[in-house]
Amino acid sequence: MKMGNTTHCLPRIRSSYPQFSDKEKIIADYILNNPDKIIHLTINQIAEDLNVAEATVFRFCKRIGFKGFQAMKIALASESTAPIKEIHEEFNIDDDEKTVAEKVFKSNIRTLEETLQVIDGASFKKAVQAILHANRVEFYGSGGSGTVAEDAHHKFLRTGIQTIAYIDSHLQLMSASQLTENDVIVLISHSGSNKDLLQALELAKEIGVTTIGITALGKSPLSQGVDIPLYTVSEETELRFEALASRLAQLSIIDALYVNVAMGRKELMASSLQKIRNAISYKRI
Repeated sequence: MKMGNTTHCLPRIRSSYPQFSDKEKIIADYILNNPDKIIHLTINQIAEDLNVAEATVFRFCKRIGFKGFQAMKIALASESTAPIKEIHEEFNIDDDEKTVAEKVFKSNIRTLEETLQVIDGASFKKAVQAILHANRVEFYGSGGSGTVAEDAHHKFLRTGIQTIAYIDSHLQLMSASQLTENDVIVLISHSGSNKDLLQALELAKEIGVTTIGITALGKSPLSQGVDIPLYTVSEETELRFEALASRLAQLSIIDALYVNVAMGRKELMASSLQKIRNAISYKRI
């Protein structure tokens, strides 16, 4: 799914919101607050309501991955807009600890639900098959996404597939240079624009390594550059950066990939799991 599909309008807007310009945020707010109304308006009416040029509205539609205004309206019409108004809960200074905890949990649940909605079955199957047939699988990320890469390595060790995680950009380049077209790199970045990660991606493409990207829903250098993009959706609140919630979605995608691969290697995993259990048994009292 290279962002060419005509679905998931609202999740795309929320996911890309922090990167929008001031004018784009005006259009985004208008759509998010009036999804039912938008589908009955023309591009000219929206432009007049917001005092912007029609071309600005059209460019916004392209910015979030649609061919134009009509394509965006079709996507918007296909979405269930009823629950949207209940979802965005801001943190208030008067909230007690339990209320804050409830809002965090609800935001996390929403992140997972929306990410599940945008998972493209064909892309996910391609990612699973690529990993199943790879000689070696490497996971690259930095910052918060680096912890996700390390978690992925921890999980996939159980499959018996040769795997490792790198969070250092120099090591990513060095290791990628040693791979072949029979290997896979999973690149994890919420923004999809991490310069170091994109350098590793370019090197991997030159070599012919299969690349899988886990990144926020929207057009980004990473989502457009990898062979198989897998998307997450999360939103930002005043006290909670969207990247915090995105890690939960990234981890869940890794979990889903792992379980699929584990099922595909069920017989082969038995030996690997037994060796791991024997090894870690020495750590128990």
